[in-house]
Amino acid sequence: MSAKNISIPGLLVMLVEPSQTQQRIVQQRLAELGIQDSIVMENGTDALAEMLRLQPDLVISALYLPDMTGTELVYAMREEPQLQDTAFMLVSSETRIRYLEPIRQAGAIAILPKPFTNEELKVAISATVDFLAPDVIHLENYDPESIKVLIVDDSALSRKHIRRVLSSMGLEQFTEAEDGVEAMALLRERYFDLVVTDYHMPNMDGKELVDQIRNSETQSSIPVLMVTSERDKSRLAAIQQAGVSAICDKPFEPGTLKRLIEQIL
Repeated sequence: MSAKNISIPGLLVMLVEPSQTQQRIVQQRLAELGIQDSIVMENGTDALAEMLRLQPDLVISALYLPDMTGTELVYAMREEPQLQDTAFMLVSSETRIRYLEPIRQAGAIAILPKPFTNEELKVAISATVDFLAPDVIHLENYDPESIKVLIVDDSALSRKHIRRVLSSMGLEQFTEAEDGVEAMALLRERYFDLVVTDYHMPNMDGKELVDQIRNSETQSSIPVLMVTSERDKSRLAAIQQAGVSAICDKPFEPGTLKRLIEQIL
């Protein structure tokens, strides 16, 4: 499907779900949004084979499958060149961070609770359309292709996902760092227009990085966008007090990321 012509009813959706009851629930909710014919698979192995054949726009998966977990499924997808950029959504009643964080790092479009509301699914499907066919960033003082972006995250998958989304918005110049220490070394060597960073990282976390940037002698005013799955209000408040320009949830909606970058630049 051409990205320019993509719409919710035209999405090719694969549902990976072993429960027939849950299959019917999700398919009914998708039909209410105009997606009538979704592909249903009951295990990860068969789903991967069918993905390679059909190239779906979106994969919606349960966390627990007969032969693997949803986490293992999305990581297997990211190892396949044909599936690296396929949108992935998790539907699960799981709330423990240790199970959900790897999904976020892999660049999931959304993590929906079980049960989920019609509105939650609509927002996630709309985010999928934005992911597949995003608008180009519009800035008064910059040409998007000239903006130099430093992406800081200890997850290579997460860096790749952020880079892919920003590239589709018209940004072209990227440098990557695995933690705050590496990021500060790069900031001392060259100029950047924007820093996009995670919070939880080894050696120097996102808050410490923001502190270092704001106290630096060279690029203290550079805009810093934090993309994080952190939910602790006291930690988020500390990040804001450190001088972060904006905070975006992980997983993020591409439209939200675009609006935040337009605001801070």
